[in-house]
Amino acid sequence: MDLALSTTLRTGFDEAVERTRAALADQGFGVLTDIDMRATMKEKLGEDMEEYRILGACNPPLAHRAVDVDRRIGLLLPCNVVVRRDITAPDTVVVEAMNPRIMVQVTDEPALVPVAEDATVRLNAAIRALADSDH
Repeated sequence: MDLALSTTLRTGFDEAVERTRAALADQGFGVLTDIDMRATMKEKLGEDMEEYRILGACNPPLAHRAVDVDRRIGLLLPCNVVVRRDITAPDTVVVEAMNPRIMVQVTDEPALVPVAEDATVRLNAAIRALADSDH
């Protein structure tokens, strides 16, 4: 099983972040957290790295369904979506969303399968929309 659902964009980094937020919103996900790893690593460690943001995306109805099945599922929420500059091809930005099927694999809870499938469909749609809009 792949860890991530992903696409590569040929656009500016800030534009990629905004497009990712919009694609997630179109699928019912809000962004609860936005961690700027580049700024954090510079501030806390004095280290430089490529542009790298972690967006904590949440679809409240899906989160509610998942938590109703297993209260511990909050350990895997929100769904992390990474927007990062590709260090091997600096003119590209990679967008990766955690594969929701991982929560089923980690918990071994069959009742989470339909929730994970719904989340996968929605995140795949967001990723596809980003890829389609990049052409």
